[in-house]
Amino acid sequence: MEDFLIFALIGFLAQLVDGALGMAFGVLSTTSLLAFGVPPATASAVTHVTEIFTTATSGTSHLLHRNVNWHLVVRLAPAGMVGGAIGAFVLANVDAGLMQPIVSIYLAGIGLYIVFRALGPLWPREVKDWTVPFIGAGGGLLDAMGGGGWGPIVTGSLIGRGHAPREVIGSTNLTEFLVTTTISATFILTLGWSELSSAAGLIAGGVLAAPLGGFLVSRIPTRPLMIGVGLIIVATSIPRILNIF
Repeated sequence: MEDFLIFALIGFLAQLVDGALGMAFGVLSTTSLLAFGVPPATASAVTHVTEIFTTATSGTSHLLHRNVNWHLVVRLAPAGMVGGAIGAFVLANVDAGLMQPIVSIYLAGIGLYIVFRALGPLWPREVKDWTVPFIGAGGGLLDAMGGGGWGPIVTGSLIGRGHAPREVIGSTNLTEFLVTTTISATFILTLGWSELSSAAGLIAGGVLAAPLGGFLVSRIPTRPLMIGVGLIIVATSIPRILNIF
């Protein structure tokens, strides 16, 4: 019961941040699970099973608040689903001891990337739509292998290329439901469901917080929150990186 409540709190706080920024649920949840000693493939699988529920709820919230650009969704979703399936299959079939340092370094890099995005210009620039499918494929691949990264990679890249932040956050949240469902199905087929029982707490906390995403996105200051999230991810990843050496 204690573990359930801890994971529920992690899921709730991670989803509040994700709803406001369009990123960070995966990386915050995965870094927390890794800190509790969960193997990388299982941590990523648990996070993505949880995200089926949180992204469905959060995506609906953004739809109701008219934050979704369907042109972005139809270009991101297919590429993200293919990339995610490949990443999940690779992670599930690679030794956990080998993946632990790779995932930790990757997550620390994502944390630094979030801080970098926060310190850079947040206003729109020229939009180049031809890159959208490639961003989606890369985001799906790395998201599956690292247990998170769809938001930081896809949301950060699209905003950086000039798309309106509100529409990007809403569209990536909705698209993430399709991507994370594909990733979860791949993990379940390769790992089995018994490995994923700890997802219950994350699901409960995440679903409770998810409806607030559409409301928070227009009210919480973006830059300070991004910096805080990035620093938390880096701080929780560094001890595991140091243990490698």
